Amino acid sequence: MSHPGFASAAEHQFAVQIYYEDTDFSGVVYHANFIKYFERAREHVIGAGALKQLWLEQGIGFAVYRCDMVCNEGVEFADVVEVRSKVVIESKYRTLWQQEIWREGSSRPAVSGYIEMVCLNQARQLTPMPASLIESLQG
Repeated sequence: MSHPGFASAAEHQFAVQIYYEDTDFSGVVYHANFIKYFERAREHVIGAGALKQLWLEQGIGFAVYRCDMVCNEGVEFADVVEVRSKVVIESKYRTLWQQEIWREGSSRPAVSGYIEMVCLNQARQLTPMPASLIESLQG
C-alpha cells in the first residue's frame, strides 16, 4: 500500500527490546506481538498523557479499523528493533499509519504494516478528531 502523503510525513522512531516472553517455541517473535509494538509506537507519537486526557475530558478514543501486515523476516529473542512510524490524516475521522520494524543493520524492514485508525466517541460512533491533535500529528 502506498500513499503520497507518506513521502513528506515526519518519521518517528521507537525502540523495542524483544523479550523471551514475546517469542514462540522457536525463539522468533510471535506475529501478533508486532501489532502490540506498532500500538506502543503510535502511543509514543501521540503521547499517553494526551490520549488519556482526550478520553477523560472529551470522551474521544481511537480504534483500529484496518490492519495490513507483511512479515519479511523473523525477529528474535534479545533483539532490539526500531519501529518507524509515519502518519497521514485521511479525513477528520481517520488516520493512516505506515509502520515498519527494523532490525539493526538490515537493508529492509523485518515487518511492514499499514494501520487505519478511526476516532470514536464513548458511544463508539465516529467523531471528528480535535484540531489540536490533527495539528500535532501533521507537525
